[in-house]
Amino acid sequence: MNNQNTIQVRVHGESQNATRLNLTSGKFKLVIDEPESMGGTDAGPTPVQVLLMALAGCLNVTGHVVAQQRGMELQGMKITLEGRLDPSAFMGHSSEVRAGFQYITVTITADAPGATEEELQAWVAETESRCPVTDNIYAETDITIKVNRA
Repeated sequence: MNNQNTIQVRVHGESQNATRLNLTSGKFKLVIDEPESMGGTDAGPTPVQVLLMALAGCLNVTGHVVAQQRGMELQGMKITLEGRLDPSAFMGHSSEVRAGFQYITVTITADAPGATEEELQAWVAETESRCPVTDNIYAETDITIKVNRA
């Protein structure tokens, strides 16, 4: 679906070697790599670390927007994420397990003086439901992967 309210996000990546990918999006640059134990050079976070970082960043922004719209004083947030995955599918050893995270646990410590427990729970539920990255993790998003010859 394409309408006037959509925002297009574009990322370009170029592999430097088998584990390192140099990425750009707008004026920003990011290196994704693997640790030396996985054959990488540890020049940047792994793809799955970046996924969790993206989720944390999106929850932060969304949480502040939701708090402002609710008239809730939010002075800051601390966000800790932990995911567990089985690398068997990625490594080609098993097709019985999924390649992605089996679970992700997010712990948010909200510095919201004066907010009741009920207000905090309503705020975090709305934040979770409005966060685009959370939505992309929960929902099936159509992905089209094309290949071109170099």
